[in-house]
Amino acid sequence: MKNFLQKSNPLLLVVLAFVLFLAMQKFAFLETFSLKYNDINLLLTKNQPSSEVVVVAIDEKSVNRFGRWPWDRELLAQGIEKLQGAKTVAFDMVFSEATDQDEALAKALSHLQNSVCGFFLRAEATQHLDETAHIILQDSALDLLLSKSDQDDIFFGSNYIELNHSPILESCSMQAAFSTLPAVDTLYRYYPTVFRVKDELYPSLAIQTLRLRFNSDLDRESSKEFVLDGKKIVVDRNGFVRLNYYAKNAFTTLSFADVYDGKVEDKIKDKIVLFGVTEMGIGDRVATPLGNMYGVYLHATFLSNFINSELLQESKALNALFILFIFVGLYVTLLFVKKLLYRVGLYLLVYGGVFVLSKYFLLYHLLYIDMFYPLLMLLFGAIVQETFQFYLQEQDSRFLKRAFASYLSKELLHKLIAQPGGLELGGEKRELSILFSDIRNFTALSEEMDDPQKLITLLNRYFTPMTECVIQNKGMLDKYIGDAVMAFFNAPVPVQEHAAAACQCALDMKISLRKLNEELHKEGVAPIEIGIGINTGEAVVGNMGATKRFNYTVIGDSVNLASRLESKTKEFGVGIIISEATHQLVKNKFICKELGVTYVKGKKESVAIYELVGTRDFVDK
Repeated sequence: MKNFLQKSNPLLLVVLAFVLFLAMQKFAFLETFSLKYNDINLLLTKNQPSSEVVVVAIDEKSVNRFGRWPWDRELLAQGIEKLQGAKTVAFDMVFSEATDQDEALAKALSHLQNSVCGFFLRAEATQHLDETAHIILQDSALDLLLSKSDQDDIFFGSNYIELNHSPILESCSMQAAFSTLPAVDTLYRYYPTVFRVKDELYPSLAIQTLRLRFNSDLDRESSKEFVLDGKKIVVDRNGFVRLNYYAKNAFTTLSFADVYDGKVEDKIKDKIVLFGVTEMGIGDRVATPLGNMYGVYLHATFLSNFINSELLQESKALNALFILFIFVGLYVTLLFVKKLLYRVGLYLLVYGGVFVLSKYFLLYHLLYIDMFYPLLMLLFGAIVQETFQFYLQEQDSRFLKRAFASYLSKELLHKLIAQPGGLELGGEKRELSILFSDIRNFTALSEEMDDPQKLITLLNRYFTPMTECVIQNKGMLDKYIGDAVMAFFNAPVPVQEHAAAACQCALDMKISLRKLNEELHKEGVAPIEIGIGINTGEAVVGNMGATKRFNYTVIGDSVNLASRLESKTKEFGVGIIISEATHQLVKNKFICKELGVTYVKGKKESVAIYELVGTRDFVDK
């Protein structure tokens, strides 16, 4: 695992840097997904718009009564006269063409306490502002912002605008831009605060309305923070604010027909009134995350957001911190959890926790945290980590197969590959059954063969069936020591009844040796005789050696005793000797003959030993 983390950490860091880069750059093709993904925020907020904001609509009822839009401006003037009780009236429309009724409309506008007339930006136009119109327009400019900022080029703007006709323009308290712009996914998600018109800055319709309503100018604390009436407005790099939408049809909307009839004067008294068109076919419908709505409600939403102190703020630092949380979650999960299924569950749990935390910040602190890029961090990070881990496991598996295929059965090898942790440098104490076998009179046998190649061939013919017996009985072949074979049972993976497996292995070795001797007899080669010693006890097993070169083996007194018992077979004239500890574990399965006690080198006390004769019944290998 340490090796894996050391190798995978740079990859995770690369993924982290890549996702942070994407989050900062906000590429359009990703932002579309991000905006859609985060629209779940709209389902969580249950806020209600300010009761101070009222929409007066030229709606179906009004059109059915007064005819199709546009109407005579004298008719409009008669209705607007009924709005004099309002604190501020903002018009989401422009009267740019001259008519015979302009004086009547201008007079009605002049009777209002505060009025904001709108203009919209054009990409190009043939009509240019005259000097008088320009002077009037300048009275609505944001000189304070312009004088304090050296980064005004962040604002969207145009060199061309379309204004109200002169009499109407002169009668309005202030002018403002009612243009809006969609996000990259073509939905209207943001509201502009300021627009640039040539070399001057002008407020949006809602900002100008608030300036009049609170008799307060818009000031700037920094390039991304404005202040109006003591409240902070945090804007993005283009001077836009993310709208905190309310439910559709949540705003108080009055029909112009009812206003004209004087039926709703109490509902507009001291209110901010937005005058707009909502009749199908003539009103400007815009696409929003809540569906299509009329443009006048974008202005109403921002006004309510400001008045209710519900303006959303976005923090790049918090967005990056949440991505970092996912990175740490990936790292910790991989550090402590080995099973893939559990890791996937924890990945989802980590993201779920961060997701819930982001919604807490939204609902209680009005902090909008983009959870799309943390999701990218989770997906990319998990894919990279799991792919890399699979690659490393495959490498480890190939290494283990090469290293242990000749020493373990396929069954044990598969278990070892599934749990390779025990093969790290170091060892552990475990009860094992250790087997030693040795060819008797090997020195004499080697002297009889004057050709070394023949001797090697003979040893290979001998070691092959002996090794096969070890592997078939779920043992681990430790090493060949000259003509001796050393094996142990119950490591590197557990083996049930390992003492019985070792004893069965010894008996199988005797049987295989008889078959080999029959072949040697036909070839005129002297038979081979072996002695086998088996002991069961606690030993230290593991990889021992240097970090780059080591051997999986066992050490301890139990190992030494097994070796000594093998050497006693010649003294007692038997083929297989087992210790008292082994005998206690196998006496019900194997026929054993007590040989008494003996002293072995390295032991002060005598040791009870037994000859292994055969099996009592069938032993499952």
